Amino acid sequence: MSFLEQYEAIVRLSVFAGIFLIMALLEIAMPRKQPVLAKGARWFTNISLVIVNTLALRLIMPILAVGMADYAAARGWGLLALVDLPLWVEILIAFLLLDMLIYAQHIAFHKVPILWRFHKVHHADRDLDVTSGARFHPAEAIISMAYKLLCIALIGPVAFAVFLFEVVLNAASMFNHANVRLPLGMDRALRLFIVTPDMHRVHHSVIERETNSNYSFFLTLWDRMFRTYLAQPEKGHDGMTIGLSEYQDSKPANLFWSLFVPFARKQNPDTKTGSNSIEERRPILKSD
Repeated sequence: MSFLEQYEAIVRLSVFAGIFLIMALLEIAMPRKQPVLAKGARWFTNISLVIVNTLALRLIMPILAVGMADYAAARGWGLLALVDLPLWVEILIAFLLLDMLIYAQHIAFHKVPILWRFHKVHHADRDLDVTSGARFHPAEAIISMAYKLLCIALIGPVAFAVFLFEVVLNAASMFNHANVRLPLGMDRALRLFIVTPDMHRVHHSVIERETNSNYSFFLTLWDRMFRTYLAQPEKGHDGMTIGLSEYQDSKPANLFWSLFVPFARKQNPDTKTGSNSIEERRPILKSD
């Protein structure tokens, strides 16, 4: 076992706890939106999903991201194994490629019906805060890890690049889902490079055109390059509705609902809410 594999969990847990605490305190001090659901039930569900996902990955996946990087390096796998580059250049290239591939994965989870069934658990959250960044169905967590392992095998990055990417990605997810009001000037400056809470909140709008935007998790480069960037929500951040139109009730705050809703039958489009079926509600990628 490499040094990184041995201490990865400790470092990641420490970073997770630190960023979580900072963002939770900032949400109290400078909230962006008033919540529509009680925090207790939501936090219990979202944090429980983190625990379930962690256990599922440890039990089901024979190897995780950093371990795959070591495994691939020992066998000379990947594009980066074919060239001799300075270490810092290799780390930079690997980080950029992984971030772009996660952007592509995010689009796939919106466009492919079976993947959307699991990803909608994330989007069903009716409030966004620091816990929303880790609210994913266990099946999505497993599929995402399998995809990431394949990407690592194809790229062939050094283990440290993968470790760095994993830590940054987890921290960025908590940051950009946080219910924090950043000064407008700071938001404009940061989103030139990285995803801010205001930028990502647009992606969680019930309006499909807005859901079909801002897929990036860390670098905003990909949304700008592939024309999926949308600066602001149509109704403004104070007036926008978060979540999915067919689930504007208290169900998304329930743990068992969140675990089993992907397996439910399609909603009837003639229900009282007038919302579309699950497949019809699935966002379709549009360029802005």
